[in-house]
Amino acid sequence: MSTVETAADRPATPWYTQDAEAVVAALRSDRERGLTAADAAQRLADHGPNSIAAEKPPSTWQVALQQLADPMNVMLVAVAVISLFINQVSVGILVGALVVLNIVLGTRQELKAKASVDALAKMQIPQAKVVRDGSLMQVDATTLVPGDLVALEAGDIVPADGRIVRSATLETQEAALTGESAPIPKDAGTLTDPETTLGDRTDMVFQNTQVTRGTATVVVTDTGMQTQMGQIASMLSAVKPAKSPLQRELDSLTGVLGWIAWGAVAIIIVTGLLRGQEIASVILLGISMAISAIPTGMPSFVQAMLSYGSRQLAEHKAVVKNLTDVETLGATSAINSDKTGTLTMNEMTVESLYYRGDWFTVAGSGYEKTGEVRHVAGLPVPQFHQLALGLTLCSDATVSDDGVVIGDPTEAALVVLAAKLGADAELTRARFPRVAEVPFDSAYKFMGTFHEIPVEGVKTLVGYVKGGPDVVLDRCTSVATMDGVVPIADQRDAILEANRSLSEQGLRVLAFAFRRFAPGATVADDPMAAVSDLTFVGLVGIIDPLRPSSKEAVRIAREAGIEVRMITGDHAITAAAIGGKLGLGEGAASGAEIQAMSDDELKAALPRLHMFGRVTPEDKLRLARLMQEQGDVVAMTGDAVNDAAALKQADIGVAMGSGSDVTKQAGKMILVDDNFGTLVTAVRLGRSIYEKIVSYVRFQMSQLFSLVLLFLVASIFDINDGVPLTPIMVLFLNFFIAIFPVIVILLDPVPDGIMLKPPRDPKKTIANPAAVTLWFVYGGLIFITTLVPLLIHPDLLSSTEPNVPVTMAFVVCALGSIFGGLVMRRDPESGLAAPILAAVKWLSIPLALTVVAVEVPFMQRLVGTVGLSGDEWLTALGLALLVPVLIELEKWIRRARLRRRAAQS
Repeated sequence: MSTVETAADRPATPWYTQDAEAVVAALRSDRERGLTAADAAQRLADHGPNSIAAEKPPSTWQVALQQLADPMNVMLVAVAVISLFINQVSVGILVGALVVLNIVLGTRQELKAKASVDALAKMQIPQAKVVRDGSLMQVDATTLVPGDLVALEAGDIVPADGRIVRSATLETQEAALTGESAPIPKDAGTLTDPETTLGDRTDMVFQNTQVTRGTATVVVTDTGMQTQMGQIASMLSAVKPAKSPLQRELDSLTGVLGWIAWGAVAIIIVTGLLRGQEIASVILLGISMAISAIPTGMPSFVQAMLSYGSRQLAEHKAVVKNLTDVETLGATSAINSDKTGTLTMNEMTVESLYYRGDWFTVAGSGYEKTGEVRHVAGLPVPQFHQLALGLTLCSDATVSDDGVVIGDPTEAALVVLAAKLGADAELTRARFPRVAEVPFDSAYKFMGTFHEIPVEGVKTLVGYVKGGPDVVLDRCTSVATMDGVVPIADQRDAILEANRSLSEQGLRVLAFAFRRFAPGATVADDPMAAVSDLTFVGLVGIIDPLRPSSKEAVRIAREAGIEVRMITGDHAITAAAIGGKLGLGEGAASGAEIQAMSDDELKAALPRLHMFGRVTPEDKLRLARLMQEQGDVVAMTGDAVNDAAALKQADIGVAMGSGSDVTKQAGKMILVDDNFGTLVTAVRLGRSIYEKIVSYVRFQMSQLFSLVLLFLVASIFDINDGVPLTPIMVLFLNFFIAIFPVIVILLDPVPDGIMLKPPRDPKKTIANPAAVTLWFVYGGLIFITTLVPLLIHPDLLSSTEPNVPVTMAFVVCALGSIFGGLVMRRDPESGLAAPILAAVKWLSIPLALTVVAVEVPFMQRLVGTVGLSGDEWLTALGLALLVPVLIELEKWIRRARLRRRAAQS
């Protein structure tokens, strides 16, 4: 037997528009015997395994090279090479060691984050029941090939895309593919419209969807990357990942630093050469300037800060793949959330009940059998036995006491409702077995079962029917009310109004009815004909309930200025109802409606639209792209394969821990607990981390500008031959002094009210004019106070020997950095506000190190300092204290201005 046609050779006519027999023939299979083992092996070799290809993760060396390519590290490498070239071995080794530290730390943290994600993926090989050589056998689903005949039953995961050959009451839940939570009735009937949408292809089943009811035999039409799941996975490769906002801002900042650093170096070298200094001395001076002008600790700090943030997120059940994604969360201005399993529980639940003309609410959610049926106080409590019998007997699903469901999730909701009414489904079914039934079918939209039930002590044949309200009502002639049974005409309008009310709430509505037969009656010959002359009992409204934390999480997000939109495969009316309960805002649209809009029209409509129903994967991708084009930093949440492409397009794709492997590969963050509220917590942490990075950059750039100004002024005005501090002193300040104010910034608690601020403008970089002004002001303070000792003792200066003025300048610069770091940890808030004790403890370490560097002989020789007298220490301390005092004064003035503006507005 020859192999099946490849995807490229496949006829243009879709499988779902061809008769089942024709599909089997086209796939060169046999309806009864399936494929032979030999043919299956050959097709497997031709088509490859039935699995979704995953993106190959970067190797350790690739990650390390990416770290080395960071512009800051490239500049440091240049400094190290030049230092070794001019025989400044100690300087070259120290700078080279810093580069290695940056690369090792960054690589380690990136790989650790990736390992956390990999640990979430549990290796498992699904099984499939397949007919080969006329025998039913169980094989690994990865070995399926086109043409295989696969047997399915309730509870199975569909292993590949296939055309239904025969079926009995088949339903599948396709939330993983389409996002629609309600099961889809399926049968072998051929569809005629080649434009039928994916969710309406009722004669096909799709990989990774679940069989919730019935049985079927299907012929496999597509496997692996040719399945609908595979095609969505293929879309991911077309989506190119963009740099995070932090990456873009640091790249911008690096450009600024490059101009400053190398511009200053050029000025110093030219000035030195014009002055007639030796070339080696001039290059050494340029190296000192470069070390001063390059924030050598920036890559390490950013990695440490993001690593710290990733650990905090992990503690809150969120895992990020790349460290920069931690910061991206803080810039989020729009969240596009999937509904099923993300905002909702993905557990169908009866929420409302219309019974005998009265309304009741049902407490409890999900598949837990706890809760009660509530009603208006003061009214008589009806007997629910007729409804309880219908709920338990006219359904097939089972729900264990710990919430494990086998069968249709909608029927599971009915079994749980029965339990809340005091009825046990398994006991009831065992006591009153079926004598006949009409299985559910999408053609007539109802199900009926017949049982012998004791009625007033007499065993009586009773039929129970459930189905769509319209079709059940059409078969009813009477209605059970609180006052007894009345003609249907008396209550039809009230029932239709109740159905409309439930539907407008986004509930899936089922009607229940029953019929008692005369003694001796039988329906076994024609049960369908017996589904008539029914007595209407009531309506139940079923919904996939919200997660308990979702509404509060949406409120916090909107309060933080983040637009939250819900995007789902369910109908738009359901989306609108759920969105109303969540408090999302106005406006609902269907996928067809947004597809009819041009990009410009949809962009204009977006502010008025917050719920989208019946959307396709392409719609989700388009919405994310258009929002990004409007300047939003977009987070997209989802757990199904149909979310994967949009997750990859988004700035921060958030996959659910229970979601598909494809979604986890596409996402940048995984919520282990599937909790939408965790995303809002992650945004709060992301904002805090960005604030810390801004504080760090403020501190680091103030240090940088102070040293740049110091070296430029010393060179231009020939102060100590242009050498105000030695290269070792600058490295000591960067390595051993500045690191401790950075730790204080890192450990500073999250400020109150951070989620009351609007999202930051991603177009406003770290190096914005206002920020740069502050860097110059704060850096100017440290520069002036450091320059003073060099000016008051010019006769003691020497560029070759340790001396008091240079040592005092070193002390003032060190103490100014320590005190300045304390007050610069917050802005515009005071850096002296509580909690401050932990900060003081950390800053006592560099204070001690500064004293050791000046007063201990071994350190004097290493750093190039001399001991200072008590008066010289007091002078240096007084100059350094001017830095925090003036910075706090500037912030106080700025806060007063902000208060006045707020009062005026």
